[in-house]
Amino acid sequence: MRPTRLPALALSLALGLTLGLALTLSGCGSHPPATPAANAISAAPDYSQLDIAQLQQRMADGSLSAHQLTQWYLDRIAALDKSGPQLNAVLTVNPDALTLADALDAERKAGKLRGPLHGIPVLLKDNIDTGDRQPTTAGSLALAGKPAPRDAHITQRLREAGAVILGKTNLSEWANYRSTRSSSGWSGAGGQTRNPHVLDRSPCGSSSGSGAAIAASLAAVAVGTETDGSVVCPASQNGIVGFKPTLGLVSRTGIVPLAHSQDTAGPMARSVADAALLLDVLAGDDSADSITTSAAAHAAQHSGFAAALQHASLKGVRLGVVRSIGGQDDRGRALLDAVVATLRAQGAEVIDPVALPHDGDYGKDELRVLTWEFRHDLDSYLAARAHPGAGSLADVVAFNQSHADRELQWFGQEFMVEAQALKPAQQAAYLASLARSKQLAGRDGIDAALQRHHLDALVSLTQNPAWVIDLVDGDNGSNAFASSTSAAVAGYPHATVPAGFVHGLPMGVSFIGTAWQDAKILALAQAFEQAQQARRAPALLPTVKTD
Repeated sequence: MRPTRLPALALSLALGLTLGLALTLSGCGSHPPATPAANAISAAPDYSQLDIAQLQQRMADGSLSAHQLTQWYLDRIAALDKSGPQLNAVLTVNPDALTLADALDAERKAGKLRGPLHGIPVLLKDNIDTGDRQPTTAGSLALAGKPAPRDAHITQRLREAGAVILGKTNLSEWANYRSTRSSSGWSGAGGQTRNPHVLDRSPCGSSSGSGAAIAASLAAVAVGTETDGSVVCPASQNGIVGFKPTLGLVSRTGIVPLAHSQDTAGPMARSVADAALLLDVLAGDDSADSITTSAAAHAAQHSGFAAALQHASLKGVRLGVVRSIGGQDDRGRALLDAVVATLRAQGAEVIDPVALPHDGDYGKDELRVLTWEFRHDLDSYLAARAHPGAGSLADVVAFNQSHADRELQWFGQEFMVEAQALKPAQQAAYLASLARSKQLAGRDGIDAALQRHHLDALVSLTQNPAWVIDLVDGDNGSNAFASSTSAAVAGYPHATVPAGFVHGLPMGVSFIGTAWQDAKILALAQAFEQAQQARRAPALLPTVKTD
């Protein structure tokens, strides 16, 4: 969630060069020497641009093992995230990652394969529970120390599918629902995540570490979560693919909540194909989350989301371009023009422009909904988690106040204080706002635009280019024209794919559809991705070049 939306390199460069680009927000110091991990990466084969299918082929022919791949990513995290340019995208690495990889290699040798993710290292946003030795903190020191008692439902599904849980990624603390002046990608537990394309630029959030880590090839794929923009914005600004599923396709059990009426986990990857493979594992029914009762049926309609991509095409597709969201300057408009040209060249019928009814009419309602649900959902999660000293939102507010030197050093906790002060008498206003915002964003918004023009999907820029990291003033309204809110409030699918660059900063294009059209949206995104070919490895620039 990005509250400012609401009212209130290439990495393939020689490691010696990339390590010389180290940059801290407090100033530049001496360059660290090359680490053993950096030397190991320099000497090893380069897996940074291989997709899951290519990695699986190498494991199948015996030229790569899950152990070797996991170690390669661990070395890369040590060289690029913990030293060198210090991306600060990964909060913790799993101390049992290599043991897990060894067990999966043994299964492969014995002829047992669990599926396309067998032996593939995956990073999880650190608000997703893992019942292992890794903590789940939501970026907060209040939850540091004692791990969660059990896996989230999606973590369990990943393990059953053979994924190696490589580690946990940094995030905007509490999914960025703490302050009106927050800096995306900052947490008390992890500090500030950086954008690997330009290190002094924001990675967006709240799935900041997941976006930066996949752009920098610190894992094959990652899982983020979104309430409003927290998958698609960091995917766009870090130059990767992000997908926010239809609400109810993916279980929320065991994920630190913000608001149940909008929360969902989603895949973040370097390609749509990898995102679809990951979604095939994440999606499914969960008896503990009643909203997922039809998830498996929808996932099975196309024999899985990866299978739905086999004949992806833009030919004959009707797409409506929404120019009022996603990017509002000449550079963005020029990039969107290029996107439209690609769509038409691929045979799409493009209606340009198309109005999105009621966009911006429900901002106050959304804020009321999020504040109410945050209070009650977080209290329920924390009570069940039984973490010492953090059994409720009130405990967290008190913890932050007593640890202000670390938790409140840059910005406050206004949203938390407001949520804590809610009274039962305000429930009626919450319910009215919930119903009104869902209708305006969904039936009277996205659905109305699709039906009026007989469209398969809406298209827009996802987000303006990444802004400069500012821990004093925060994101400072930089998300004002984001494309995420209508789909987030409605609970509809939203994919973002790299579209191009502005001054070395990536920008994505969004494909948005109605409920349960996840397979269609992913197929459109892949067809565009294959035509545009806009993703490139980040260059780890210290700042934007002006010459």
